Amino acid sequence: MSVSLITLSGFLYLLYYVIYTDVHSIMTWFLLSAAFLPINILIVTFIIEGIISARDKRLMLKKLNMVIGVFYSEVGTVLLKLLTPYNTNSLQSGGDLDFNSGWTRREYDNAVNIVKNYDYKIESRAGDLTDLKVFLGEKRDFLLRLLENPNLLEHETFTDLLWAVFHLNDELAHRKSLTGLHNADYNHISNDIKRAYTLLLTEWLSYMSHLKSDYPYLYSLAVRTNPFDPDASPEIKE
Repeated sequence: MSVSLITLSGFLYLLYYVIYTDVHSIMTWFLLSAAFLPINILIVTFIIEGIISARDKRLMLKKLNMVIGVFYSEVGTVLLKLLTPYNTNSLQSGGDLDFNSGWTRREYDNAVNIVKNYDYKIESRAGDLTDLKVFLGEKRDFLLRLLENPNLLEHETFTDLLWAVFHLNDELAHRKSLTGLHNADYNHISNDIKRAYTLLLTEWLSYMSHLKSDYPYLYSLAVRTNPFDPDASPEIKE
């Protein structure tokens, strides 16, 4: 293709010379075109393609947030409830996750920072590991289908979350019994729970912020079913 285009350009220049025999005009237009080429590259490559790329990325992230929504609907919200008892230094006591319809993006950003820097005290013996093992085993096929979505490659933190949940599932599934384990084994599982729980909370808050700005009707239900609100109820009481 490149050779063909260059050959065509040379033929047209030659044709112009045969008709007009004006080398000066040919050189003038050639230099003018060459001088405009960097500006043309700037406009087409960096500005126009940048605008198109940003628009495509917004559309892709919108679709990806739909996938994240399905994840929390099918797995994430229940998993938050199952993993919270393992955190003996509860976030719930400070009300940091008790969001409401009036929360702004800044408040969500602050909550994300709190979650990322929180001093978690995860104890794998504080909850029922067997129930956790059964739940994750039932959701394994669903999680595998999520990983087949190519758009996930553009959302590194959510992909990390899925892998953390998969790893926790594998650690539990490969043990015939989850009682009477060695302390080192319980500590290892505690670290796996901590990794999954931290990522799960971070992505959950980011997703809630997305719902608040783009889908207020879905956000209304999320507020009423907040797993960190002890009085949460899907029923509208006011």
